Amino acid sequence: MAFRNVIRLLPAHRARIQPAVVDWTRTQCLCSLARVQMRALKRENAVTSRSVEEQRARHRRSCGDRNAVCSDEESAFSFFGKSDEEDEAKTTEDEIIMLLKRAKLSIMQDELEAASRFLHQAIRLAHLSHNNQAIIYTYSLMANLAFVQGQLTNAEKLFKAAMSFLLSGGTPQDDNAVIEMSLKLATIYATQKRHELADHGFRFCLESLEAKIEKQKELPADDLPDEERKDTKLLLGLCLDSRARYRTAMHRLEQAQGDYQRALQICREEQGEAHPQTLVLMNDLATVLDMQGHHQEALGQVKRAVELGQEAGHPDQHVLLGNMAGILLHQGNLEESARLYQEALAMAQANGDGEAVEQIQEGLKELDNKKDGQADEKA
Repeated sequence: MAFRNVIRLLPAHRARIQPAVVDWTRTQCLCSLARVQMRALKRENAVTSRSVEEQRARHRRSCGDRNAVCSDEESAFSFFGKSDEEDEAKTTEDEIIMLLKRAKLSIMQDELEAASRFLHQAIRLAHLSHNNQAIIYTYSLMANLAFVQGQLTNAEKLFKAAMSFLLSGGTPQDDNAVIEMSLKLATIYATQKRHELADHGFRFCLESLEAKIEKQKELPADDLPDEERKDTKLLLGLCLDSRARYRTAMHRLEQAQGDYQRALQICREEQGEAHPQTLVLMNDLATVLDMQGHHQEALGQVKRAVELGQEAGHPDQHVLLGNMAGILLHQGNLEESARLYQEALAMAQANGDGEAVEQIQEGLKELDNKKDGQADEKA
């Protein structure tokens, strides 16, 4: 399982890495809650099929991709079950499944209005047929779609509706699906500056997961699938990452540093030091250290991330280089900073990453201003 990325709605430091382009974020994050929830539902129904866990951060949509999604949805939606109900009920269920497939494909094609229409049709049929599993799944997708589009009030209502159906159906409060929805709600509250609710939401997620992990340690290995243990640990890392970004936005930098360090440790343990998300967290930790004036420590973190990124072919290598250039700039190493900025700019332009190009150009302006200031001092 990948260390999942939530939508980065919180204000970001200029040098912050952007690990996912919008297209990938919409495709991947719209489905993250559904994937967690689907695993819980599959355990209840003894269904063993599994959806795709991750896609490349900068994938290209193609006919092959769309066909793969269609094929994947056949197994993903099988959790609705092969009931012995009347033909009319089975036909309704098939219609729901087809609408959800069309919604997913519309999201991949960046046709979000069409996706919304398909999801509204699906939720109407799900309610009419009293299919609770379909209701929960569809509400989760609708909430994530609203979340990505920045419709936070609507997303909040939909997440709460999905959680209500989950909990009323007997799902425990510490189930990963419930916690991930709670995390999305906490992120919404943070973005809306509802700080008391945000702090409470993050604390609930972290305390619930920490207690759950302690309980899991007592279980025999045969009683707990390794996949479930890993999912829970990675979800804890995701919560720490999310709270770290919130605390960074609130200028609570020492607290953010602690959260990033814990998230980074989890990611290293579960996915390895060269994993793309590990490099993202190393970069983010470096950013927070740099903001506190710990330039040398920050440089050590980002330099290691750059080295690992080069070895692994990290898709956002230009962003890592740009951040390293920014830290060198703050250290006063203007010559090396300029060299890395130019290298990062060329890579960003070649990759068509307009946002990174803009950030790097801002860094170059800051560099020029610092050079001019030094020249004035000498004069």
